[in-house]
Amino acid sequence: MNAFDRYAPFIQDFIYSHDWESLRSIQVAAADAIFNTQDNVLLTASTASGKTEAAFFPILTEFWENPPASVGALYIGPLKALINDQFVRLNDLCEEADIPVWHWHGDVSQSHKAKLIKKPGGILQITPESLEALLIHKHMAIPRMFCDLRYVVIDEVHSLMRGDRGGQTLCLIERLSRMAGVQPRRIGLSATIGDPERTGAFLSQGTGRDCVIPRFEEPRRVWRISMEHFYNSGPQAQQRGFESTGPQEAEVLACERIEAASAALPAGAQDMRHSGQLTQEERRQRRERARGKAAPKDRRTSSAPEGEVDIPRATEQALLNPTDTAPDNADPGMGYIFEHTRGRKCLVFANSREEAEAVCSMLRSYCENRHEPDRFLIHHGNLSASLRETAEELMRDEEQAQTTVTTSTLELGIDIGRLERAFQIDAPFTVSSFLQRMGRTGRRDLPPEMWFVMREEEPEPRTMMPETIPWKLLQGIALVQLYREEKWVEPPELDRLPYSLLYHQTMSTLASTGELTPAELAQRVLTLSYFHRISADDYRVLLRHLIKIDHIQVTEGGGLIVGLAGERIINNFKFYAVFQENEEFTVRSESAELGTIVNPPPPGERIAIAGHCWIVEEVDWKRHTVFATQVKGRVPAYFGDCPGDINTHVLERMRQALNEHATYPYLMGNARARLAQARHTAEISGAGTKPLINLGGDTWVLFPWLGSYAFLALERVLKIKCAAELGLRGLDPSRPYFMQFKMKADEETFFEVLAAEAEKDFDPIDLVYPGEVPYFDRYDEFVPEELVRKGFAEGVLDIEGMKQRVLGWRDHT
Repeated sequence: MNAFDRYAPFIQDFIYSHDWESLRSIQVAAADAIFNTQDNVLLTASTASGKTEAAFFPILTEFWENPPASVGALYIGPLKALINDQFVRLNDLCEEADIPVWHWHGDVSQSHKAKLIKKPGGILQITPESLEALLIHKHMAIPRMFCDLRYVVIDEVHSLMRGDRGGQTLCLIERLSRMAGVQPRRIGLSATIGDPERTGAFLSQGTGRDCVIPRFEEPRRVWRISMEHFYNSGPQAQQRGFESTGPQEAEVLACERIEAASAALPAGAQDMRHSGQLTQEERRQRRERARGKAAPKDRRTSSAPEGEVDIPRATEQALLNPTDTAPDNADPGMGYIFEHTRGRKCLVFANSREEAEAVCSMLRSYCENRHEPDRFLIHHGNLSASLRETAEELMRDEEQAQTTVTTSTLELGIDIGRLERAFQIDAPFTVSSFLQRMGRTGRRDLPPEMWFVMREEEPEPRTMMPETIPWKLLQGIALVQLYREEKWVEPPELDRLPYSLLYHQTMSTLASTGELTPAELAQRVLTLSYFHRISADDYRVLLRHLIKIDHIQVTEGGGLIVGLAGERIINNFKFYAVFQENEEFTVRSESAELGTIVNPPPPGERIAIAGHCWIVEEVDWKRHTVFATQVKGRVPAYFGDCPGDINTHVLERMRQALNEHATYPYLMGNARARLAQARHTAEISGAGTKPLINLGGDTWVLFPWLGSYAFLALERVLKIKCAAELGLRGLDPSRPYFMQFKMKADEETFFEVLAAEAEKDFDPIDLVYPGEVPYFDRYDEFVPEELVRKGFAEGVLDIEGMKQRVLGWRDHT
């Protein structure tokens, strides 16, 4: 029996009513895996490929044939916006079959939640944070609400794989399953996963089930990509003497066959022309087609058989025809976005909330300056629910042509209508993020379209060589090329020491159950699969510390309950979340208050505020105050920002982009000229081939080409273990790109001393500075200092990656 015939009649009617000519490959594959096995299932496919329907058509068929006695399927989504969107889609599908669809998060009314508790059934859609609150506050209702839970569907799995939030989700599923006495199958949905097998094993932890990862062919797709570079002031790269001005044709890429398990990514700006801006030849071809004749193929256009990627030629001419004019003296990069968004529905992705606010404010000011109606919206996690939902509704409105400036909140799968174009300010940090953001456009049969806007401060005359390299441009090229050439996406990070989450789940369990003996508490918490690396000894250290700080109290009978200080934490609605929030810290220098920053770096690092560079002397976490001293110099890449964790493979591809002579069809004029400048600089200086370069006198620069945490490990090895022998001082890192320092030793001695230290079997804790307590995760401040230090040394620093690179230098020098 084929998949369509196996579906329930109301689903067949739904398919007919929506004029589907056939099922998609992922829907056929998912039906086979869900109907014909009892395993967990991981579905990976391109954005807007129908993954949600692929998972729920078989589930709803089962519910129609054999209705569950409680909530039968739990849908966990990472965002309220995604929950709201899927709620509408599933409710329409289930209404005829009388299968209830519920949603539960902070913006849902209490009456809606009360109806579910009174008569549980169907599908419940929820965020991890709301599921946490449900387990704490509705503990006694859990067995009745979920006694016949058969499926847990986790959407956007990749968004939960980096950090504690994914661990929290798995812990909650395990806790709920134990409380309800069920063992539901898990179905993961994701557009981008770097290591499906490893992710499938992670998804299945603690279930005793295998994980099926269906393989299927996806339809060929054309993606449009452009990448332009702008100096924030002064002449642009094309005006600096490296390339002549004027549009240039990009080379044609080779055709690529679509692999079974991944979407095809055309690695270039394929046909960037706007409607109404066709070339004379294209107009002639359209006239020929309108007359029913076969138009001759352009000899510069790649023709591909069915199942492959057809990549047309690309020129810059379309990009030279804006639909608006930015004010005089506008920021060049922001003006470029302003001029190419009018009359279109677009997204502008920024890499932080602060940047998103600043960009939106600037673009709105350009509207005001031009006496135009405001056509820009803002959307990020710190906005109120009403403002977020208003932006979502306006984006879905086909009559509106507004542009939304956003962060990762619109990176995920919420349907926000027919988007024509996405802009990315600078490079995102991961291939996964690039693919998700790219995939937000091109829905409803339009080709996806991404315009990168790389911005850079104009180099000063005496700028040191490493700072003249366009790191963000290289990073953007690397992200695109890695997927184009290798279909590579960052693998999940699954082997951390999550002490912050351990604290959180300990307090949540006690709040939910009431008094437990230490052994009972350990049995409930330490046996959760996500804590497999944490020893009983470490847990005893944590519990003793929590008793000492009154987060846990010992009863007369020797049991454990939540203490008074702990109650203040768990009674705050923010307790349900484990991801780090942007908390403001006041920066002071002596008696002067300089302003505020979020997520301060540790002592010894530099920050920029009030127009100057400052070195952090002390961080007072209780009073949210940073004490700093003004110094000369520039600020390195930000430290400790979780989304900024760049993989080593990305840095290695950046080095290749700097060294090779290849051209990339998606680069526009300024970007090509800037890359040519960088390659010229690298060739003269050796920056792309030599890891260590003398900048004059005793000043050196090291290019490790390592990911964020291998770079950090190398930096600490140099400071802590090698500095004295090498006469090394003043190490100034620009993470994860390069580090400058003063050194008395020569190049040969540097590599010998560094390799000797890398070969030693030293304790990772050696790389934590004396007195340093590196808070990375939300609840680290409540974890014993010895565990925070251990978690950073053994779970964050990539010491093995650092050692491989250092020993490789020795073998090749």
